[in-house]
Amino acid sequence: MVEATFLPGLGRFLADEIQGLLPQVRPRPVPGRDDALRFPYAGPLSRLRSLRTAVAVFTVLGFGVARPGSLLHADHLRRIATAVEEAADRDRPARSLRIEAAGRDSIAFRRLGAELARVTGLAFDPAGGDLVLRFHRSPTAEAGWDVLVRASTRPLSARPWRVADYPGAVNATIAAAMARLVPARSGDRVLNLMCGSGTLLIERLLAGPARIAVGVDVADAALAACRANLDAAGVRADLLRADVAAPDLLARRRFEVILADPPWGTRCGDHGSNEAVYDAMLRTAGRLVTPAGRFAVLTHEVKLMERLLVRHERRWHAGSVHRVFQKGHHPRIYLLEPVNDRTRGDRP
Repeated sequence: MVEATFLPGLGRFLADEIQGLLPQVRPRPVPGRDDALRFPYAGPLSRLRSLRTAVAVFTVLGFGVARPGSLLHADHLRRIATAVEEAADRDRPARSLRIEAAGRDSIAFRRLGAELARVTGLAFDPAGGDLVLRFHRSPTAEAGWDVLVRASTRPLSARPWRVADYPGAVNATIAAAMARLVPARSGDRVLNLMCGSGTLLIERLLAGPARIAVGVDVADAALAACRANLDAAGVRADLLRADVAAPDLLARRRFEVILADPPWGTRCGDHGSNEAVYDAMLRTAGRLVTPAGRFAVLTHEVKLMERLLVRHERRWHAGSVHRVFQKGHHPRIYLLEPVNDRTRGDRP
């Protein structure tokens, strides 16, 4: 059994991705949780590390024991050690392990950590171990404990291509979900407005090739970070230093896919100036999108976005809206369609 975790709100994206990778599998929500799916799987765990909307993937071991201390039995320790060996990431080998559990500082869990270090050969580092083992009561059995062994030394959401960070960078699993909302077609022309360090642009290009890809930002530091990350990801895009409000931005060019993660007024931008920025973004994207194109926007400025969509109702129609939960924030993904004869007929 495998458990894949996700940011709450992205469950259907992950379920679709899992079924695309493993058509015979039907992932199911974990009872009492809003951030995990489980499904049977007996293949190589390296295949599951390709899941782009998953935060992490774990091997699930069920034990019919009443308390964690019972897991110190030699047979149980060997079973956990075998799972640790099978979960080994050859590209990023683990050097240490840590336990995540309620009461992890208890004597029982400290003994478990020491014994698991002995049988696996990994150091027990309660605070910074790179291989995570989770212990909790089974959500599916009346009695017993589950031990979850993470199949990667880093979360899957920590992309190896992110060599340059930038304030306000979007979570990569959210960006991957946005890429799935605008299915990759090799003939698409892709534009990322206010591209920052390039997460949206990179996730779209990793999902599939594009005819052209362009990233636009007003900050030199953002474009430098974007270039470094593009190079690390092995994808290419043209980068342009420009203001989203410039009336001649990319004049006479058109794009099938436009992406944006405008400032939320927390780490980037401020609430007072965001109205002008968002208004300019919607006007510029409306000028640059093709009649059958799509514009995917991620924002935490929900009230502002809703108000501006009313103002721009002759330009944009919200095809779908998806709410996500991320570290105290509740951003929404808006998939916007240009208003024309085709979309006008779909509106209520």
